[in-house]
Amino acid sequence: MAQKKTVQVGKKLKGFMLKDQNGREFDTVDCAGKRVLLSFHPLAWTAVCAQQMQSLEKNKRALDKLNTVAVGLSVDSVPCKAAWAKSLKIKNTRLLSDFWPHGGVAKSLGILRAEGISERANLIVDEKGKVIFVKIYPIRQLPDMAEILTALKA
Repeated sequence: MAQKKTVQVGKKLKGFMLKDQNGREFDTVDCAGKRVLLSFHPLAWTAVCAQQMQSLEKNKRALDKLNTVAVGLSVDSVPCKAAWAKSLKIKNTRLLSDFWPHGGVAKSLGILRAEGISERANLIVDEKGKVIFVKIYPIRQLPDMAEILTALKA
């Protein structure tokens, strides 16, 4: 099965709607006028993924100042995301469930791996819905939040 090409900088993001850990709908349409950081992690309940999501939570104020909504995404179910967010004490960052259709958003961006999990990746979308940053990380590597903040300030 051929992997779809990863979304490229300059492309318009196809809008999507997913549920967060609280069962509330997150719709990219509601983010018009703001930048969006889509922080994909392979699976909940893993150490690097936990650090990645805690980094979003810890940097929420800095991201807010940069007019950026940060969300974490994985193929885990809403109940799984809810329990995980509670265990990590994540209260302000929305963790989105790309569960059904399985990995649909990750697949549409070309970052769904053959084994059914997403790549570890960060994508930044500008206020008009255009992709302005894409980085796929080695699966065991924690994304560098300083790099993201620098990209947002550029």
